[in-house]
Amino acid sequence: MTEIVSISLENEMDLVLAHKRSMKVAEKIGLTVATQTTFATAVSEIARAIIEHTDHGNLTIGLEQNQQRYSLVASMSYGIEIKFDKSDAGFYYAQKLVPEFYLVEEDGKNRIYMKMGIPRSLKMDPVKINALKKFFADEEPLNAYEEIKLRNKSLHKLAGEKEEELRQSKIINEQKTEFISIASHEIKTPITIIKAYTQMAKALDGQCSDQVKVILDKVDVQTTKLITLIQQLLDISKIENGSFQYLKEVTELNAFVQEIVEIIKYIIPNHEITLTLCEETHVQVDKLRMEQVLSNLIGNAAKYSQKNTPINITCTINNKGFAQITITDQGIGMSSTTIESIFNKFYRDKDVMQTHAGLGMGLYIASKIVSDHDGEIWVESKEGQGSSFSFTLPAEPVAI
Repeated sequence: MTEIVSISLENEMDLVLAHKRSMKVAEKIGLTVATQTTFATAVSEIARAIIEHTDHGNLTIGLEQNQQRYSLVASMSYGIEIKFDKSDAGFYYAQKLVPEFYLVEEDGKNRIYMKMGIPRSLKMDPVKINALKKFFADEEPLNAYEEIKLRNKSLHKLAGEKEEELRQSKIINEQKTEFISIASHEIKTPITIIKAYTQMAKALDGQCSDQVKVILDKVDVQTTKLITLIQQLLDISKIENGSFQYLKEVTELNAFVQEIVEIIKYIIPNHEITLTLCEETHVQVDKLRMEQVLSNLIGNAAKYSQKNTPINITCTINNKGFAQITITDQGIGMSSTTIESIFNKFYRDKDVMQTHAGLGMGLYIASKIVSDHDGEIWVESKEGQGSSFSFTLPAEPVAI
């Protein structure tokens, strides 16, 4: 059946619409006034019966071709739980009015079909049918009620499309996350082996020329970068699928930060790192994950500032009783626009992308780790003057 008009059957106002639309379709086809009235009356009788039992009925009026003959068809559906039989008054009158009338169960619904043959003299064809569809698609609403109804239908359709888009987007995102996780694991193993062999080769005293050692050093540095990148991809995958886990333990903050800073000093020897500690404070953290946060923030401070410039790390207890760690550099700084987006996943400033490598994952992961420790992270910065990244952690109560 080629659909021409569709109306949901919810209340008595829809009964009026069903009658008028049935008349109009029959009129546009070219049927006589008597035939128009007969068809519309049959539709109205069944529509009334459906509306009396449910507000989830539906009427579709269309055309059906059987060999060379076309028929005008009214298809009316309603819930499977509603039981009518042909002895009901509406059914009785409708059956008397149309040549073909039958009740079937289709697609989990009851459906009534009423058909009237269209005289061959009216010469229906695909061109006329398309013109008929266009007429009703473009026609103005019959009244204010139909206008509201059409708008609601349009909104429901749009909402359904958006819901389907979200569903598809979620599926694609889940597949992407799974791919990243699998690919990262597959890549990490051979890279780790390459790094191990590189370090073994460097340890062969007297068996490698100075030139080979320089090359091995470069390979070692690049594999370290690649392993870090792969780990970040794995972390993002875990964050998105909800498997990012922590092993928290109570830790003395000063000793923990001092230990990490001493290690980082060897990694970035071209900067002067100063550390200011606070009073003895204990925090409950996943030490490995919190080391990841500090390494990222201090590493960024070195990455975006000139050699031999200072990096200051300060531990304090703020006025809310939280432990606060601040990393300050004298680097390139950032704009207010960048500050707003700096912790977003994969965010990179356009100008910085031209001069500094990276994928914009480190700060996103750091912000997630801090948030999962019930802390906050933020940045204060001015272009050309440097940046101060700060984050807080709840301090553990002091035992008495």
